[in-house]
Amino acid sequence: MDVFRRFPDTSRPLLDYHEVLMRGPAPFSVAERELIAAYVSGVNSCDYCHGVHTVTAEVCGIEQGAIPAALADLDAAPVGDTLRPVLRYVGKLTRTPSALTPEDAEAVRAAGWDDSALHYAVMVCALFNFMNRMVEGHGISAGPDYFAESGKRLKETGYAGLNRLLDD
Repeated sequence: MDVFRRFPDTSRPLLDYHEVLMRGPAPFSVAERELIAAYVSGVNSCDYCHGVHTVTAEVCGIEQGAIPAALADLDAAPVGDTLRPVLRYVGKLTRTPSALTPEDAEAVRAAGWDDSALHYAVMVCALFNFMNRMVEGHGISAGPDYFAESGKRLKETGYAGLNRLLDD
């Protein structure tokens, strides 16, 4: 929050966008969007975002341990058959974006998701690739106690609540 407080002109619109994308109406539940955010952050080895959004996903209903399991072995992870291709897609988009093919998108559709869901997966992935770089570039770090506090706060107040913290 220190970086956001120091630079409110760029932080407020960013947090507003988080609120729309992560908490507004979407094909994915809040928990599923937080799962995507945590997974992308784990692929990027962004400990801060991975920690915060793993806890947030879990307090919103994702099975505890599912995200680290997905990073270790997506095929065996307890994330459900409909989310597995989504995570595979955002993982590839994160690691090798120019290598995505129409077949990658078709695998998401074959799991029962439509183009709106694919759009939301891409946008959550893009946002968290941006956030991972912002966090790492600013040298932001925290530990498990902060992750637990932040995850609970994000569940209760969403990202709009973070914007209100800028006024404190």
